[in-house]
Amino acid sequence: MPGNIGSASPFGVMPQTLCLAFSEARAYEQIVSVYHDGTRQAGQLAQTSRRTFKLSRKLTVTTLATLKAFWDSTAGGLIPFIFYNPFDGTPVGSNYDPTGASTAGQYIVAFRGNWSQATDMQRSTVPSIELVQVA
Repeated sequence: MPGNIGSASPFGVMPQTLCLAFSEARAYEQIVSVYHDGTRQAGQLAQTSRRTFKLSRKLTVTTLATLKAFWDSTAGGLIPFIFYNPFDGTPVGSNYDPTGASTAGQYIVAFRGNWSQATDMQRSTVPSIELVQVA
């Protein structure tokens, strides 16, 4: 569910060029208990799926520098921020609001994973990070 933040948001907003580099995935979080005889018991932790966003494009030097600066500004994932899913807008990307006032396609997320990058053929990727919905 998109966060209802309003114009006086205490959260930073991810730059639009970075929002376009992530794609959405969903997962239903479960708790699983395995008993000594090998039987399993699972229970759903939430009524809705949790959104995650994974880096789906290779980045140019400029975009990589922007991502690294934004990563550093969030203390490597400790500070949540606003992410606009560009695919929630029609046309794609039209829902982005740099002020954080618009709630269309807006999610409060945090980085998960450690920074490690790989570069080849003038493009880079940061395969170990993803964005996880926190609110």
